[in-house]
Amino acid sequence: MSLRIAFLASKADVAQQALAELETRYGHVSPEQADVIVALGGDGFMLRTLHSMVDHPAPVYGMNCGTVGFLMNEYRAEGLTERLQDAVQEIINPLSMTAMDRQGGVHKELAINEVSLLRAGPQAARLQVSVDGRIRMPELVCDGALVATPAGSTAYNYSAHGPILPIGADVLALTAIAAFRPRRWRGALLPSNAMVRFDVLEPEKRPVMADADSISVADIDWVEIRTELNIRHKILFDPGHGLEERLISEQFT
Repeated sequence: MSLRIAFLASKADVAQQALAELETRYGHVSPEQADVIVALGGDGFMLRTLHSMVDHPAPVYGMNCGTVGFLMNEYRAEGLTERLQDAVQEIINPLSMTAMDRQGGVHKELAINEVSLLRAGPQAARLQVSVDGRIRMPELVCDGALVATPAGSTAYNYSAHGPILPIGADVLALTAIAAFRPRRWRGALLPSNAMVRFDVLEPEKRPVMADADSISVADIDWVEIRTELNIRHKILFDPGHGLEERLISEQFT
């Protein structure tokens, strides 16, 4: 029985060219009818695809038509059906972000990589950090802070000198961005079921924005972040090139 494949592509020329070639070779069905969804683009497009396909049961197999492609497989038009049949599945639980802005509006978003808080003015942010209802840091003065999943630990988290987390590790990375006080504080490792809360101190003087996988909320008062265990993103990788191997390899480059 042949696989029913739904192809989705970013607007980049190279991705659109790949889309036309693959649809000609393998046909195309809607995501609702698909056994597998193939995403053509870079990591940003892969994240958008996972978010938009969260209610579809089919797993997502990415092929890199972008730059970094950490979440993607190598692009090749030949032998796609066999690659999909042999692919290894990884399960990723996203983060749930609840943020309240200073006007009292509540915003809820999901993040596969990380939820980050960033200063939105010339002065450093002042944040109070709580874990599971207990204040752990009364004042963190910094350019920002983030909470990253294992899948997202090699993205913004790694650039901010946070740790790389193995896939399957039941931990989250809480990482400071350019911490000023406490000086050089880089963050902490937390259980994956922890609830992290940031309260913005002096928000009128030191405004802060929140970002969940590039979905931004301006002028926030507080943010709560936790793992959303009820949502399971299914991602396919070629054998020997899954997230576990990529995370290990990244630490030796």
